[in-house]
Amino acid sequence: MSLWRWILLLVVVAALAAFGWHWVAADPGYVLVRIRGWKVETSLLATVAILLLAWAVLTVAWRLLRWPFGALSRRHRRLSRKRLAEGLIALMEGRHGDAERDLNRASRLGALRGVALLASAEAASRRGEHSRALEILAEASQAAPQAARVLRARVLRRDDKAAEALALLAPDADKAALPPGGWRELALSALAAGDTRRALSALEPLQKSGALGTRGYAALEARVLVAAIDAAPDGAVLNTLWSQLPKTQRRAPAAIDAYARRAAGFGLVLPAMDELESALRREWSPDLVEAYGVLAGGDLDARLRRGESWLDQHPNDPALLLALGRICVRSKLWGKARQYLERSLALEPGAGTWEALGDTWQGQGDAAQAQRCYRNALAMARGETVQQPPGRASGVIDTSAIAVEERDEHGVPRLRG
Repeated sequence: MSLWRWILLLVVVAALAAFGWHWVAADPGYVLVRIRGWKVETSLLATVAILLLAWAVLTVAWRLLRWPFGALSRRHRRLSRKRLAEGLIALMEGRHGDAERDLNRASRLGALRGVALLASAEAASRRGEHSRALEILAEASQAAPQAARVLRARVLRRDDKAAEALALLAPDADKAALPPGGWRELALSALAAGDTRRALSALEPLQKSGALGTRGYAALEARVLVAAIDAAPDGAVLNTLWSQLPKTQRRAPAAIDAYARRAAGFGLVLPAMDELESALRREWSPDLVEAYGVLAGGDLDARLRRGESWLDQHPNDPALLLALGRICVRSKLWGKARQYLERSLALEPGAGTWEALGDTWQGQGDAAQAQRCYRNALAMARGETVQQPPGRASGVIDTSAIAVEERDEHGVPRLRG
């Protein structure tokens, strides 16, 4: 189809040329130029051809005259681009001094001035020279004002001047005129300055932009939500804040954990338990199970029954076993507590489990075993080796004798082997 179009176009051009030639040949026109006694007579067609030839000659002559100067400017552009590339590579490799030098040289080319100065300021900031970075950003603001403002806020935050960074970004935030990087810096600066309201306001535009990706946004959202919940001064403010959060944010495991612990601290144990149990019905989370076992107050018997009912679906979850062990310790059910905690240690040793087991031995009046468990808890927290004395009679946990349960889809224990 394309070939036929080209053939048709050539036929049309040839027809137009033929008609045009006959039209010009019938009357080629007459041009007379007379100046200072000189007189030139020619046709209109020849005049047009002479003018076109003269324009071509002048163009070639002008380019030949400009060539030496053009060679210098082309060399300057080539060197500037090379220095920009080398400076960016040095910045990524951590050679911040070399990066700043190359990027400052690259900024002499007007087309590269903005990006080179921004990268140079970042290099100076990473070297710890925040004052130097702010000076470079003052120059960069003329070429890239918005990017320079965002980077200035980042430099101020790194220099422990979060309040200044927040004040710098607040006007654009009120007008919803910040780029994604600006909203991120606003959230981080607000967190550092203790202004959780501002940090919360940055979450929605950040989510809409999609600039951080799913994991990056989820991490920042959890950090902001936890900070806002922990900053609530009393139960009434906490409940108001929780009710005003969007449904998706109220379902974040980190936010539920923080709310439950904070609410229980204010004596709101029932709302805390409701949130934890609702979340665990939606999706199982070891972190929320652990919070379920450490919350103060409430009906321990009912909590223990609920936790034991979860064992049907999660018999080998060390976090659930730890939570049940802690509840039993608070209920002074020492035998049950040891059973759950020793099983949890066999599945996944942890400092918290050793500590809870120490509380069990302490409750039973065995100070030596309690101290040994506490020392193991401290050793695990420090990353040291856990010391277990020989002999089962001394109360050592024989993990090889603890079987891992397997159950079918109906929760019925299944025999192994």
